Amino acid sequence: MGAVVEWGHSMALPQSCVVYDLGTVAYPRAVELQQALERARREGRVPDVLLLLEHPPVLTLGRSGGIGDILAPAEALAAEGITVFVTDRGGGVTYHGPGQLVAYPILDLPRRGLTVTGYVRLLEQTVIHLLAGFGIAAGRLPGYPGVWVDGEKVCALGVHISHGITRHGLALNVDPDLRHFNLIRPCGISDRRVTSVARLLGRPVAVTEVKGTFRESFRRTLGIPLVAGSAKEIESILRLVAGGVQRGFPPL
Repeated sequence: MGAVVEWGHSMALPQSCVVYDLGTVAYPRAVELQQALERARREGRVPDVLLLLEHPPVLTLGRSGGIGDILAPAEALAAEGITVFVTDRGGGVTYHGPGQLVAYPILDLPRRGLTVTGYVRLLEQTVIHLLAGFGIAAGRLPGYPGVWVDGEKVCALGVHISHGITRHGLALNVDPDLRHFNLIRPCGISDRRVTSVARLLGRPVAVTEVKGTFRESFRRTLGIPLVAGSAKEIESILRLVAGGVQRGFPPL
């Protein structure tokens, strides 16, 4: 692994946001990575970061979620290879799995001049713009966070913000196994269905097909320049987290 450095507090961080395409990452490891990056961002050691990834099958319980919103017994979850993880994001229970584009921005909201409410609205608008490019008319549903199409949820949203730094984010259903949503009461909502980009378009859609569009929509909607992080940087950061090292990060 290359040298690990810390940004000095007197050094100017880039105005851009660094994007890391991590591929598939286990949920607990992704949480550790976000926590480490949040600390480093708060201390001024790294710039803003956007993580793009997929998770193996997992149910996550947010701050307003209850175990009663998991409708399937443990045996049924195990048969589907689904684990359960309690997390500190907002919202209730949701499902993550292959075929779902997950985006975790680690942003300094005060530095960007963003409020919490404004940030959440911009995340929703990012997905709305993205879907419009595929000919899908999406929007918001009053009282329910996320992005909806004809009353069906296509994108879940749940964030955690501490000292103005964001964690968690959104999960866009590109082409996941929608059967797995029947195992839960998504975000505690029992009278709304979950849908996907593939179902709406009537054809298979790969996550890679929407990643580039998501990056561009994120850049335009939030007004943040993006630069791509290198594979070497990704590997270094993941090794740091796996090794429990929190002192510094590779230069971004």
